[in-house]
Amino acid sequence: MEKNYREVAQSWLDGNYDEETKAEVRRLMDTDPAGLEDAFYRNLEFGTGGLRGIMGVGTNRMNKYVVAMATQGLANYILKHVPGDSHSVCVSYDSRNNSDAFAHITAEVLSANGIHVYIYDCLHPVPLLSYAVRKKHATAGVMVTASHNPKEYNGYKVYWSDGAQIIAPVDKEIVAEVNAISDPSMVKYKADGKEGGIEIMGDEMNNAYMDDVLTLMLSPEARAEHKDLKIVYTPLHGSGVKIVPAILKRLGFENIYHVPEQDINDGDFPTVKSPNPEESSALEMAVEVADREGADLVLATDPDADRLGIAVRDNEGKMVLFNGNQTGAMLTYYILRRWSELGKLDGTKYVVKTIVTTELIRAIAEKYGVKVYNVLTGFKYIADIVRRNEGKGEFICGGEESYGFNIGEFVRDKDAPVSCAMVAECAAWAASQGLTLYQLLQNIYKEFGYYRESLTSLVRKGKAGVEEIAAIMTGMRNNPPKELAGVPVTRVIDYDKPEETGLPKSNVLQFFNEAGDVVSVRPSGTEPKIKFYFGAKGSDADAKIEKLREQFIK
Repeated sequence: MEKNYREVAQSWLDGNYDEETKAEVRRLMDTDPAGLEDAFYRNLEFGTGGLRGIMGVGTNRMNKYVVAMATQGLANYILKHVPGDSHSVCVSYDSRNNSDAFAHITAEVLSANGIHVYIYDCLHPVPLLSYAVRKKHATAGVMVTASHNPKEYNGYKVYWSDGAQIIAPVDKEIVAEVNAISDPSMVKYKADGKEGGIEIMGDEMNNAYMDDVLTLMLSPEARAEHKDLKIVYTPLHGSGVKIVPAILKRLGFENIYHVPEQDINDGDFPTVKSPNPEESSALEMAVEVADREGADLVLATDPDADRLGIAVRDNEGKMVLFNGNQTGAMLTYYILRRWSELGKLDGTKYVVKTIVTTELIRAIAEKYGVKVYNVLTGFKYIADIVRRNEGKGEFICGGEESYGFNIGEFVRDKDAPVSCAMVAECAAWAASQGLTLYQLLQNIYKEFGYYRESLTSLVRKGKAGVEEIAAIMTGMRNNPPKELAGVPVTRVIDYDKPEETGLPKSNVLQFFNEAGDVVSVRPSGTEPKIKFYFGAKGSDADAKIEKLREQFIK
């Protein structure tokens, strides 16, 4: 909701804020009127997954006051709506600037409200936070991260007792409690009576997680045969720096190469334009190490280690990058084939994908008689399927095109460390078949058909950008395209109409043509951009993707 931003900014100068904050507000008033408006024209929205925004002073920014107020709202919800008088929350954080400070403010406020806190002793990935919530039987979890966003951002993700990000109705109920905290004076920093303790987590939790990861592996003989596989790993200055190499060593791989400059935890991400493994430039230094050392495989995780990017050698020996759809399809194929060979498929197992993720996963699952669930974008919806099927079926694996994948039920979010482990084992297994990972993917295409997907995003920043993105969505709802790449549109799905889709309401549009091509459009929930997902199948899929891009990106 928009506000008189100058009045709100003045209230910060008049209120109980520290002098450093007030000095920055004065600077904006004197020298940057546009920046002042963007910082104060609205409250940073605590959405259904939590907070994410640019760091700085103001109500529309990530800062210690906004974090403390959000935490007080979360505490109020837990104390009002969760039965019992013994509550706990697990807290973790990544390498972003201020993540450590925001995490400890979170712990302090929760403790002051009588809630026991388990907080990691240093930065830890998203999957370790999800794992801890389940292991500690905690009420909730908080992960301080902005995932793969640019360095100016930070965020605050809330998890529930199943280890998954919050969904309806809990998400909206928490949002209401957070919105009720209108001033920092409403935040408890010191306990009135009973104070929750703050307990440190470390090696014990890490070891338990790694032990569980090892139970998911499928080809120990192949790993032993190809333990000399050369693997380059980079955490991109993030939280995978310790856990991923430790897992690879436990799997028996002996040649793990690092990118020393990127092992340094630095929220400015000085060696990359963006710490996002979806962008090829983020893997450049790792590929250089791979070429120098003659490595077979590159693995790269984002700052909170929930997304994985990989590079493999093609038939000419050149390092090429897989996209998220390719990695997800390859892992699904490997896992289902091995489960089939090991006699583990019994009709109760299933995989999950999102609506914008490659249909190649569905084709692979159908071959092995494994059920496929199709859900909205966001791993919380994959986790919800897992929760709903507890005691009735077993989740094998699942993923989304944005480089997120998970295996098994120990963690209820994207899990890059376990994905790193499975990709490395898959590489060893492929080598035992006389194949590289690149050749394995080509064989998958030969068996199931060639699928090609592409994502293009239009960035539109600030207040004007929000309005422009909304106008684009409205325009396509009112005037949907009549054809895709010259082929008539036969179906339009508007996920804003849950009564028609059977899924939760979401601001997403999909257009299908009679050739099976698809275009999905949705505003990002975490960044100032609108995303266009293009999908095509067949020998001319590459050409069709280019036609679709020209059609939609003006």
